[in-house]
Amino acid sequence: MKRVLLLALMLGACGREPATAVADSAGARLEAAAETAGIVPDPNAPLQGSWARDTDRVCVVGIGKTARIGVSIDYGEDQACAASGAVERSGDALKLAFGTCKFDARFDGDRIVFPAEVPEACESLCTGRASLAALTVDRLSESRSEAATLRSTKGKLLCGN
Repeated sequence: MKRVLLLALMLGACGREPATAVADSAGARLEAAAETAGIVPDPNAPLQGSWARDTDRVCVVGIGKTARIGVSIDYGEDQACAASGAVERSGDALKLAFGTCKFDARFDGDRIVFPAEVPEACESLCTGRASLAALTVDRLSESRSEAATLRSTKGKLLCGN
């Protein structure tokens, strides 16, 4: 999409075809078809829903600038994390706040990726050697009701009321 906008601005500056013709160009149609086919992630995809990879789970409930987020990691034998908090989205950047544990993550439309290093304050959310660091989850569902049912290993609702 950025390429289409840049091309439209360049063409407009040169006095060529109007920008509306560029939106219907072969390149724009190809990019739209790739997004529709799921080859290219949609940068405007909703964040709300259920996310998972292996035993790692994330829920996001709420539409708009700020939403509730919950994380459950379960590696068994007292190796787990559970966190509830808020997430604020700005494009592909996510600002996460689980109490005093605050950090930025990435969202590409198909996946949420936590940074490889998280603040020391996040250690209190985990037991054993488990960590929130480098958590990566893929979308399972955009359903609010499904996301609101995610529970920690101790049965606490992580995104519910």
